[in-house]
Amino acid sequence: MPETAFINGRFLPLAAATVSIEDRGFQFGDGVYEVIRTYGGRPFKVEAHLARLEHSAQAIGLRQPYARERWAQYILEGLRLAAFPEAKIYLQITRGMAPRDHAYTQELEPTVVMTVRDLRPQDPTLQAAGVLAMTTEDIRWGRCDIKSVNLLANVLARQQAKQAGVFEAILIREGRMTEGAVSNVMVVRDGILVTAPEGAHILSGVTRGIVLDLARRGGLPVEERYCSRQELMGAAEVFLTGTTVEVLGVVGIDGKPIGSGAPGPVTHNLAKRFQEQTG
Repeated sequence: MPETAFINGRFLPLAAATVSIEDRGFQFGDGVYEVIRTYGGRPFKVEAHLARLEHSAQAIGLRQPYARERWAQYILEGLRLAAFPEAKIYLQITRGMAPRDHAYTQELEPTVVMTVRDLRPQDPTLQAAGVLAMTTEDIRWGRCDIKSVNLLANVLARQQAKQAGVFEAILIREGRMTEGAVSNVMVVRDGILVTAPEGAHILSGVTRGIVLDLARRGGLPVEERYCSRQELMGAAEVFLTGTTVEVLGVVGIDGKPIGSGAPGPVTHNLAKRFQEQTG
């Protein structure tokens, strides 16, 4: 059963999966989500992803329908049914179905959706060569630490990047770098790794946490602080981290080269050490 879906406890082919048009996820973006990938057919860092899903749900007062152990069982069953060599697992919880009204009652039954799709590993030449990026204003809401399904600002930023012919849009809020439209962003300056701190202005990625830990254990100084756009543009190295991008060097931003114009030694080292974690 390729391209498998799961709705409220039931597995079915993705093409047959539907939810009500009165679901609050559809009407209001009233829901949260998580994305997990596999390596060697095994889901990676499931506990960390499920912990973040719980954080997002609690932050909006959304009842978590399953314990982590139950979620893990459903994820494994979905992978078994889909039987892809590598897969991307999407989890979503919305507040449920109700007649359209901004306010809601506590009795609503959450709608739970999971999809399992084929994941094609990133082209190794992309990691070797690096990617281009652009900067754009961060117009998102004030709780970016919640992995909300309401992603319109990210969609617009990502579309800007696509139209500009670059890989990622790096978001700038009041002159300071926050993150990418679909990634966290890290900057290397004067032998120090700098990235925006955890908090309401970024979604702290699972890959971000792994990479920061690898950097610290390797003796690389780390500063979790906001850096200015000027610091970003003058960096020796810039790279992205994320579930699907892994560790990916940025070689140019807004038409200007970063460092030597190729992924640097810190990026290469952390990318290699991250891959060792996934084996």
